[in-house]
Amino acid sequence: MNFNSRFTHFIITAVLVVSCQQEDIFDIPYSLGAEENQMLSTLLSDVESGTMSMISITQLKGLRVSGEAVEITSDLVMKGYVTSSDSTGNFYKEIYLQDDPTSPTDAIRLLINLADSYNMFNLGREIYINLKGLYIGEYRTGDGVVSIGSLDVGEDRLTQISESLTKKHVLRSNGTSDLTPLSVQFSQISDDHVGMMVEVSQVSVVAAEVGLPYVDPNDSFDTQRTLEACEGFGKSTFILETSAYANFKQNLLPSGTGTIRGIVSKTYDGDSLVLMLNTTDDVDMSGEECNLFASVFEDDFSSGDFTNWTTYNVTGSQEWEVVSFGNPAPSAKMSGYSGSARVNEDWLISKAIDLSASSGNVFFIFDSVKRYSGDDIKVFYATDYAGGNPNSDGTWTQLSPTLDTNTGSWSSWTSSGAQTLYNATGGNLFIAFKYTSTSSAASTFEIDNVKIVVE
Repeated sequence: MNFNSRFTHFIITAVLVVSCQQEDIFDIPYSLGAEENQMLSTLLSDVESGTMSMISITQLKGLRVSGEAVEITSDLVMKGYVTSSDSTGNFYKEIYLQDDPTSPTDAIRLLINLADSYNMFNLGREIYINLKGLYIGEYRTGDGVVSIGSLDVGEDRLTQISESLTKKHVLRSNGTSDLTPLSVQFSQISDDHVGMMVEVSQVSVVAAEVGLPYVDPNDSFDTQRTLEACEGFGKSTFILETSAYANFKQNLLPSGTGTIRGIVSKTYDGDSLVLMLNTTDDVDMSGEECNLFASVFEDDFSSGDFTNWTTYNVTGSQEWEVVSFGNPAPSAKMSGYSGSARVNEDWLISKAIDLSASSGNVFFIFDSVKRYSGDDIKVFYATDYAGGNPNSDGTWTQLSPTLDTNTGSWSSWTSSGAQTLYNATGGNLFIAFKYTSTSSAASTFEIDNVKIVVE
């Protein structure tokens, strides 16, 4: 074979090799291949005719059995929108899907044995999954992240769906929607948000971690950093988790306050919720720092006694006490029941709270839980209490807080909401909880997390 023949043979061979390789490379599908179009068309026709049934993400998750990998044996189809991207390496062989691009109510994880899946399943891509023959369960048993996958027979848990099965079961439509992140506060994020794209405002990195890399060089798998956000009268915190394989792992955590959007996920063991980034472009710390309220009084009764309070018994033998349970434990408790309902009137009154240096609005917050039928507590504040019988000592203004109404549960802790204390600054402030019971009805009340804040 002469040189020209060998060269021509090489070119033809190279073209053939590249052509074969092209079959396994998934470009963002602005137009889908004929085969995929036909498969999706057939699938949707089967749904339309009733041969197959469309099922929501919530309905699918309802088929899960805790601790087991459950095979889907019915002709079911699920639709979802891609929320996660492995373009930066922060996600690996997994895709999160939510049920709506702008107003999601549920989400789920799809396990696929495919790297660089963002080229095929771009953000916002509408996809349909032929569920029959796949499994629902957990990839790491007990982590609580409900997923779709194949069966790892040896471990009786989920594993990634092979690339060949992915092509048959996971079908893209031509549609890509702009995702609108769900606006939430850190305290609102729960297991129900796992897989959803969310956005939190007035966020910053805690001061001790500003300037550190997203991933600690000593961590082999992932690093957890702490975010904080202004919320209500204080700040709440949340975990930002970044994979050691993310291409931005050496980027430094920014200073400032702003917004962050990411996907809600869980730590490896499933013990904690975390936020994971698709890209650092989703972090914008160019906003203004939020104005926090100053706390002038806080008591969660962790001292185990009424250091900051005075109890005043008007009627009855029962009195306020600190008990070893609460929200969290301990808390202040009052019950007029002792063998039977007893007549009681008992006050829990704060010691003087100095507001002489304050001039802004004053707000009062606490948590309560109620058990059994009986009177609700009444809540007051005064500026002129002198330590005597509160029925005749002090000018008490009654408040209208939200109280717990679920008398059948010890865990239905309820926030009072912010109670405005008008004309309370310039001197001493006293807050009081008044408990009453009768011989026919004696409720039990617990109080916790009492806080006074000023602007």
